[in-house]
Amino acid sequence: MTDARRLVDKLWSYCDVLRDDGVGVLEYTEQLTYLLFLKMAHERATRKLNPQQIVPDEFSWQRLLDAQGPRLEFEYTRILLGLARQPGVIGTIYRKAQNRIQDPAKLKRLIVDLIDKEQWSQTGTDINGDAYEDLLSKGASDKGSGAGQYFTPRALIQAIVDVIQPTIADTIVDPACGTGGFLLVAHEYAGQGAEDMTPTQRAKLQNDLVRGYELVDGTARLAAMNLLLHGMGTADGDSLIEVRDSLIADPGPRWSVVLSNPPFGKKSSLTMVGADGREVREDREIERQDFVATTSNKQLNFVQHIMTILDTFGRAAVVLPDNVLFEGGAGETIRRKLLTDFDLHTMLRLPTGIFYAQGVKANVLFFEKKVARPGEPWTERLWVYDLRTNKHFTLKQNPLRRADLDDFVTAYKPGMPRADRKEGERWKSFSYNEIVARDKANLDITWLRDESLEDLDNLPSPDVLAREIVEDLSAALAEFEAVAAALEEQLSPSR
Repeated sequence: MTDARRLVDKLWSYCDVLRDDGVGVLEYTEQLTYLLFLKMAHERATRKLNPQQIVPDEFSWQRLLDAQGPRLEFEYTRILLGLARQPGVIGTIYRKAQNRIQDPAKLKRLIVDLIDKEQWSQTGTDINGDAYEDLLSKGASDKGSGAGQYFTPRALIQAIVDVIQPTIADTIVDPACGTGGFLLVAHEYAGQGAEDMTPTQRAKLQNDLVRGYELVDGTARLAAMNLLLHGMGTADGDSLIEVRDSLIADPGPRWSVVLSNPPFGKKSSLTMVGADGREVREDREIERQDFVATTSNKQLNFVQHIMTILDTFGRAAVVLPDNVLFEGGAGETIRRKLLTDFDLHTMLRLPTGIFYAQGVKANVLFFEKKVARPGEPWTERLWVYDLRTNKHFTLKQNPLRRADLDDFVTAYKPGMPRADRKEGERWKSFSYNEIVARDKANLDITWLRDESLEDLDNLPSPDVLAREIVEDLSAALAEFEAVAAALEEQLSPSR
């Protein structure tokens, strides 16, 4: 058993104990995050060579080790409140932190037996980083946790990063980063050959290569800890994850690489503070001067946001649901803008059954930003890879693996001129004129025959068929909802 697996099994085993006290998977992972950071800070403060004080002594790990019984619960709550007021990554991790473990004996066991006996910052970041990432993956696969909505399949992320090929010369952002999966893989890819980098490049690799934005406090803290355990950023430095709604305004900076899987859902939201001081999230249309269309469709707004923040000659890869491909009104306006002002060169049609959220039919759009060229579209040819038709995946029995994307990566020919691409059974290209001639510039393009409709002897297993029926029905309902929302916008009186 690897050290990472041993750590995961050790930490995960305690989750079932706390479930009986009403502590869910996400809440347990949050509590681990609070405690792991304190333990790492303690290790750095007590090491013999170059000790480093990261948190004030009054909030130290030793205070938890010394406390017993009800005093432990008091100390833990006091520490959480105190660290929430700290700047940088500490403040991000402890923002609005609360103690969810009400049994002092169980909290003591978690501190002493599960965390204190391990070295989290002195044995290298990879083992502990992998353990934490594995823990997040376990949480995402837990149906009752709701964590799956923040998790993109690692195999898909790896394939996307392999064709985007980020380097140390890039600046990389995910405006809806979840637990940081895209940022981790992009950082790992760009960090190949770090031993040959200059000191300036190594400093950038650690502190300035990637940046993430996340709306949900709990998810942002998981992302911040995930990055820290993988050697990104510093425990006493600025957070690489900013807690904010990306869609509210143009942030100002531009990035050369944007990688993202924005949250699926009909509405965009604005977070406000109500009269009672609580945050209230109001569903509303997003109106920004840099947007070409006003809509309440969250995915369409993320496409527009990414179009804004992508630097000239920058490249983007974005996971988007099917409704972005065919929705009329604002959807058509945005697609035509994307086709003319950007080079929308590749689309990967994803199979069903690979996301934890049910009913998701999604695609990856790959595009590059170009200098203004009025009257002449930048998209010359869109290449489409169909990994959906006649493909059957499930989360447990037949999960998507990186090898399933090998043919797409090979066909993409990363780093080579797109003129070198050759069409295949699942790999077709369509000219700009062919696309814009389609009704509403519809990008929902298919050409393969569904073999299961004709070959009754070659049907998938019943459990796969049942899952696909659920996925199709859920996706159809989501698409009807999107159409209804679009009609509501068109028929509602102007504001």
